[in-house]
Formats: sequence, C-alpha cells, structure tokens
Amino acid sequence: MQSVSRPSGRKRNPIIEEARRKQIIDAAIQTVASVGYAQASLSRIAQHAQISKSVISYHFAGKDELLEQVVNQIYDDTWAFIQARLETETSAAGRLRTYIQANLDYMRAHRSRVLAVGDIVGSHRAADGTPRFATTTDESVITLLAAILRQGLDDGEFRDFDPQVVAVTVGQALIGAVGRWAVDPTVDLTAYAIELTTLFDRATRK
Repeated sequence: MQSVSRPSGRKRNPIIEEARRKQIIDAAIQTVASVGYAQASLSRIAQHAQISKSVISYHFAGKDELLEQVVNQIYDDTWAFIQARLETETSAAGRLRTYIQANLDYMRAHRSRVLAVGDIVGSHRAADGTPRFATTTDESVITLLAAILRQGLDDGEFRDFDPQVVAVTVGQALIGAVGRWAVDPTVDLTAYAIELTTLFDRATRK
C-alpha cells in the first residue's frame, strides 16, 4: 500500500518539507512546555500541530530524533541571539554584562522554548542512560565565560581571580534564574538582570 505522505510520482519540495519540519518542531516545543517531556507523545504533538502522526514519522525517525532537533534548534537560536549582542562589545566587562543580559532577555521573549529545552535536557537520555545534552552544553557555556573572563584578566580590566571558578558561578546564577522563573512566571527578569550584572561587575572589577 502506498503511504499517503509519500505520493507516487510527486517530486519532493524542499521548501515545503522544511516548513513542515519547522511546524512539527514548533508543535513539539509547545507540547513539551505545556504537558512536560514524559507526556509529550508523538500523538499529542501531532494533535497540537493539527496533522496526523504519520506526517511526523515521515519527517523524523521517532520522538528521540524530533526532540533532539528541538534542542538543537533552540540552542542555535539562543546562541545566534546572544552572539549578535556580544559582537557589539569589545571590553570583557561589557561582554560579561551583555552575556548575562542577553540570556535573560531571550528567556523573557521565549518562555515556551526555555521551558521545553530545560525539560528535554533534564530528561532525555542516550542509549546507555547518560544525559544526552547536559554535559556538552554546560562545558560550552563555561568555556565561553572563562574566555571572556581571561580576556578581562589579560587586559587588566579585572582583579586577579580564577576564571574557571567565576565562569561556573555565573553559569549557575543563570541556571538559578531559569529555575525560579520557570516556577514563577511573574519574576521580573529585567530587575533580575540588573542585580546579576551589578553583582558580577562588582565581583570582577579591580
């Protein structure tokens, strides 16, 4: 029997297929954000996207691949947002302040994405049971922050400190902000950003 999602003789249109994949990824984000990782079945995602489950199966090998694409998409979008801000700064102090501010600005503008990626990263496991995403992501964030801090030390902007320790502390402060805001959406992220940027400015300056 011919699959209805792969009609015989019809050429594949990459633009249409990419739009469909984006629709499915967006539906997965909204579904995970609203019902959680464990309850975000392909059937629920299909229902949210108003398509059949077979359409998802046409574009993705299964839930694992789909959710990995969700995480990759959100990571790419988040980094593009942050990187554009960082490129406007030349000083280490400005880059550190901008990194913190940009993270919280992205959170405020994309609540569903942040909630979804947090749930998936915390729950999604590789075949051997290890976390699929968390370690790699944490290391890349710490590496970036440590590089910014070392720049400030080399340029004489900052007092003497261990950049790795401070990088981990900044990263954990942002994780704490996400955790609080995830539980309480009324948290003022603008005020939170002011406090964090002021705190780390004072902690690193000479």
